[in-house]
Amino acid sequence: MAKLIQLRDVYKIYGEGLESEVRALDGVSLEVTEGEFVAVVGQSGSGKSTMMNVLGCLDIPTRGTYLLDGTDVRELTDKELSHIRNKKIGFIFQQYNLIQSLTVVENVELPLIYQGTGPEQRRELAMQALERVGLAGRSKHKPTQMSGGQQQRVAIARAIATKPPIIMADEPTGALDSHTGREVLEFLQKLNREGSTVILITHDNGIAATARRIVRLADGKIVEDHAQEVDWL
Repeated sequence: MAKLIQLRDVYKIYGEGLESEVRALDGVSLEVTEGEFVAVVGQSGSGKSTMMNVLGCLDIPTRGTYLLDGTDVRELTDKELSHIRNKKIGFIFQQYNLIQSLTVVENVELPLIYQGTGPEQRRELAMQALERVGLAGRSKHKPTQMSGGQQQRVAIARAIATKPPIIMADEPTGALDSHTGREVLEFLQKLNREGSTVILITHDNGIAATARRIVRLADGKIVEDHAQEVDWL
């Protein structure tokens, strides 16, 4: 399998050179192969959210090299970074980030609009994504008419509507009860079995244990990186 993500001695420093300097990432090196399911785990302040922002091209390293599918991210323009986020990465966040004034299907269509997909095709793709998460029958509802678990499934449908090769999930079960959270993890595992590369950001060791590989951060450094056998949900 090809190396999809390559971090080489990456630093993300806030207030560099100041007395209050913070090294959110401190010389991190990491490779992720296409088709892996990786959990990045750590406590608050460990650097895991910064790691996701860098991996997801929401932020760029202060120093070091980040190659995404062979492309040096630090050399890209803002427009090119936006294109990568839209085409290659599907994001799932803890708080869903749905637009309350839009219907469910309209929320799922948003990344397809940014891609320039025509109205008929994007509606078809959005409905396919909703079908996959079991919500095709609620496509005309507003997010406020749905439970937290249903809203998270809408967010997952939005993330997969463009069929990106990478799924990045930032604490995707954090706002859910244990049963609904388990369903979300099961779906992430299903996506991985179908070929998606999944990167799961979490503070919860139990949730991290559902991944095939655990990368543990502390004080901006990788302190553990190991593969594991997993009895999937």
